[in-house]
Amino acid sequence: MRDLEVRLAGPTTVLHGVSFDVHEGDVVGLVGRSGVGKSTLLRALGGLVDAHDGCVTFGNRAVSRPPDGVVMVFQDYENALLPWRTVGHNVQLGLEGRLPRTLRRTAAARALELVGLGDRYDDYPWQMSGGMAQRVQIARALAVEPAVLLMDEPFGALDAITKATLQDMLLDVQRALGTTILFVTHDLDEAIYLSDRVFVLSGKPGAITLALDVALPRARDQVTTRESPAYLGLRRALAEHLRVAG
Repeated sequence: MRDLEVRLAGPTTVLHGVSFDVHEGDVVGLVGRSGVGKSTLLRALGGLVDAHDGCVTFGNRAVSRPPDGVVMVFQDYENALLPWRTVGHNVQLGLEGRLPRTLRRTAAARALELVGLGDRYDDYPWQMSGGMAQRVQIARALAVEPAVLLMDEPFGALDAITKATLQDMLLDVQRALGTTILFVTHDLDEAIYLSDRVFVLSGKPGAITLALDVALPRARDQVTTRESPAYLGLRRALAEHLRVAG
């Protein structure tokens, strides 16, 4: 991404001069105050919002529409699943028209195994808890084997215990598949715990004001990682920057 500028609702500039690189296999967190343009930035990366100036590239290709290999997961898991379809058929949705039925079923079953729901293929969304429904949405994204996964506050509506479980699940899946992940969160602890780097978006219009390298061991634990001096130092630096930058 180079010098991205995004305007919405007439002359309103939401993002200005946003530049950064993401390398294959990175996990990158995007944080900032409400309304600063985090979700707009994620949508620009996914080709869902047009750039007024600058560019977004995926590989060597400029992004002007949703690119192949990039999939987005939203926070609203309750409305993301089709209630008349089984869990397995919800997961197959992105494969329809691309693979024959038997291969779709195999891919969906494999994706559900990755998120710990291998035994829920024939259930319906109304039989799922909130955490399970979000796992199904993530499985649907993984079924198409994306190179890049974009996630807009994927765990923001979940309770603390479920959130921690899904954070660890996401790290396990990322290690297994090597998927590049960019996600938006309001939770500073989540940003540090999941990420290799954290970008802070600040100001009006929004711009990247900090790129924080998360120099923690890749294998992470909800207790020991969060209590380590290195983790606490990163959290202090991130919180202080947000306090000053606004």
